[in-house]
Amino acid sequence: MWKGSAYYNTPGRLVVLIREICNTLIRQACKFIDGNRVFEMIEADETKTAIDMLHSIVRVFGSFKSIYFDYKAKANQECPNNQWKVQNNAVFVRLDSFLERCHDILDLSNTIMAFSKLAKIEVGGTKGKTLTTSINQIYFDFNAAVGAVKNVDYDVMDLSDSSAKAFENNYYEFRGKIKELEVSERSEASEP
Repeated sequence: MWKGSAYYNTPGRLVVLIREICNTLIRQACKFIDGNRVFEMIEADETKTAIDMLHSIVRVFGSFKSIYFDYKAKANQECPNNQWKVQNNAVFVRLDSFLERCHDILDLSNTIMAFSKLAKIEVGGTKGKTLTTSINQIYFDFNAAVGAVKNVDYDVMDLSDSSAKAFENNYYEFRGKIKELEVSERSEASEP
């Protein structure tokens, strides 16, 4: 198309075309797994499946971007008088935002998987009851932090302005709470 088209071989039209492809990929990814489904899978102890699905999205998007860069190099080589003079961030701004959101949801899911193990811990010994109570409190606080992200009134995969800002705030609070809990968990584990 870049070599032969009389209409679509301009940077402006290429940007529009690639952005439309990116938007289609994002829509398909949201059909594949949306935020509600992620949390439903987590509730059903299928967190690993949700993580695998999110990894699939990241791989597909990575492949798409790789193919784009391959064809950009090919077009620049084969059409030295009409190279792709397109800013990559102009083309991928929304796709990169969605990828960042997927990475955030992956981090959230991996954190949930790691902390969910606390529910099954029972410590024995002279301080066992005290340590078990402390671990149960950490797990309770963790569930409250997850609930604050899970029980929002928007789809966590939505990139609209209001949802994006709300998610950023909720996720920032979640990460802060998890850091506090990790410190608590380490101090509990290091007690003699």
